[in-house]
Amino acid sequence: MNEVTPIAEPAESARFEDLFREPGYAHDHPMSFALARKQDTVDALRGLFAGSPALAKLRLWCFLTLASHPQGRLSREDVNQLFHAVLPEPLDAVLKRLRDLGLLVWDATAQDYHLSTLAHQVQALLAPLTSAPQDDDELSGLLAQVAGAQQLGVVDASQLQHLHAQLARLHDEFADAIASGSEARLRLAQPRFDRALTLVDKAGQALSAIIGDHGDNARLEKAARALGQDQARLLSMASQFTRALQQADRLRVTLGSTGLTSSDVRHWLQHHQALHELIGDALSVGVRPVFVSQHDLVDVAEGELERDRPDPERSMGLPPALQAEAGSLDILSLPPELGHLVNLFGRWHKAAPAEDDKPHTLADAVLNRRFAHAAYRMQLMPLLGDRQAGELKSQTGELARAPWSLTMTTTLVKTPDTEVAVISEGHFHPRPHPRPVAAAGTTPIPE
Repeated sequence: MNEVTPIAEPAESARFEDLFREPGYAHDHPMSFALARKQDTVDALRGLFAGSPALAKLRLWCFLTLASHPQGRLSREDVNQLFHAVLPEPLDAVLKRLRDLGLLVWDATAQDYHLSTLAHQVQALLAPLTSAPQDDDELSGLLAQVAGAQQLGVVDASQLQHLHAQLARLHDEFADAIASGSEARLRLAQPRFDRALTLVDKAGQALSAIIGDHGDNARLEKAARALGQDQARLLSMASQFTRALQQADRLRVTLGSTGLTSSDVRHWLQHHQALHELIGDALSVGVRPVFVSQHDLVDVAEGELERDRPDPERSMGLPPALQAEAGSLDILSLPPELGHLVNLFGRWHKAAPAEDDKPHTLADAVLNRRFAHAAYRMQLMPLLGDRQAGELKSQTGELARAPWSLTMTTTLVKTPDTEVAVISEGHFHPRPHPRPVAAAGTTPIPE
């Protein structure tokens, strides 16, 4: 058995930049910049939750109790009375930790305690811990934060990005439930889906206000528009959810005249405490087949045997040999225009060029009094000089081995042809090392 190699954690003295492959990445990322601005809040949270779970829970309980107390200043006697159920030594340790973190301030002149500004910021972050748990905590808290920030005018793009990510995760979760086709998953996801639609609909006014009030902030406006798209995706999914539930209803089976359905049976089986008890002693006795109509089974077996047995009267040898009839093998021939083009290039190569002869143009090789022929010849031009096609032992290979190269421009020239008005300007030039135009024994095709 292979032993698992433990993963070495970074040292406590390691810097934040030392934990990245590129130290500069920590400085350039916007999230790192935002956390650096709230370093005192991060240190306060780290100090609250450090140590054993019991001490961390006690610190959190004492801090939130102090934050919810209506008095702004508390003497030591008030603190002792407020936490009279806590042992003195743990209480002194908690108060000292709160003072070291800068959350609780001791005024030596007035001889009392009061919470600092940092404590109010930390309390705003930890306040959701004191509320009753709900199924939509992950969405309602973010929506409430965004809507409240919009009313106060302190909305930030990072809040919208977190809400956008949560809405995208919910959309994927609901889409998986619809794609599964499972009635159980659909019924389980339906209340959360309805609640999400209600929350997003209530927050729609706040999102519209954010888009209208922050048009000058491109980052904030982009995040708000992304939230609007998420809202539209959830609204469009409502019809898909309804269709999936209707499909599940159509697949439900009613068990006879009892009124029970397959969904009722499934629900009962899911909530049964011990399914193995339903079998009872059913498997304690082996399965013993009982043949009710043995004679019928024997007759059927004999009929099958007689059917597969060969008939000696119909058995015969192989038929006599016959002479095969003469036939013909049709081979697909290439269009004659390919052969005409190969012969044309061959005649140009054999003709000795004069000094005052102009180079052959593209129109000389392509035009042939019909548009279809000209289009086909035009499609064959890229084969000139093609190495792969030049290895073929056919007319296609002969065209690829033709000792000509084509140079084309973007200019269009008029032609005297009746079916082709204009054609691209192009000229043929002999290649430096011409290769054979046709293989030995090739018969030219007449024009």
